[in-house]
Amino acid sequence: MTKEREGELFMLGVSVFESWFPILSIISLSAIGALHTYALALFVSLIFFFFIILKKKLFRELNNAEVYKPLLLTSFWITTLFVLIFLGMRYTTAGNVSVIIFLQLFFSYLYFHVLGKEKIDFLHALGAFIMGVGAIIVLFPDTLEFNKGDWLVFIAAAIAPIANLYSQRARKFCSSELILGFRTFFALPVISFFAWYFEPGLSLANLKTALPYVLIIGLFIFGLSKIFWMEALHRISITKVSAMVALVPVLTLLFAYLYLNEVPQLQQFIGIFPILIGGYLLTKPPKKTGTV
Repeated sequence: MTKEREGELFMLGVSVFESWFPILSIISLSAIGALHTYALALFVSLIFFFFIILKKKLFRELNNAEVYKPLLLTSFWITTLFVLIFLGMRYTTAGNVSVIIFLQLFFSYLYFHVLGKEKIDFLHALGAFIMGVGAIIVLFPDTLEFNKGDWLVFIAAAIAPIANLYSQRARKFCSSELILGFRTFFALPVISFFAWYFEPGLSLANLKTALPYVLIIGLFIFGLSKIFWMEALHRISITKVSAMVALVPVLTLLFAYLYLNEVPQLQQFIGIFPILIGGYLLTKPPKKTGTV
């Protein structure tokens, strides 16, 4: 199996896990608030990563001084990103969150291809464009109006490629588990303070309601899924990773319908087809040009 194919399979796993993120988070934040949900999920994932790092003896990777700059920068940007997402989810739907965050594809293309030097072949660029069109159709079934929750998630989408860039750089020096554990350790006290300052205190009854969802988010979405994400970034380009996130809104719309009774509109169903077609093109291996 090629390195490229491995990255695509990791992203497929990410899509399945991440599609549940807005649904589980919206249920939890309705009980304990957005920032408390984020803080508790971070605490669960920190325990998860600590035991992995301890078992694999990964702390020695911190002896390399070159790793600290990308580790600190990815921690800062990813913390900012998730604060915006969790606050945005207070004002918008699960489906909108999953699709707006997919606009990171546009920002990846802008940062790394238009303004940067990252190369992408025509077939993959076409696939990314088609997926983007499908996502826009899903996102804007009637109008181009954003509410304040959508705008917060939109800003998070603009930040996502920057966080991915520094994650990719850090992965050259250390393991995925150490990167994720470090940035979780960085984020937890910051988010805990904001949760304590801006949100009401937790009641035992509300905590019991939210706890199952917090555990799933912490273990599978902030834990296992992020390991898959880091391994995908290590194998394929940031733009391709961002484009494959297009599978997330498709699955989120399906699961939100089954679990939250959020009924997709006709245009949203139509938008699924270009997402799937673009995804097929994006995962095709590039054609090799031979010499005559």
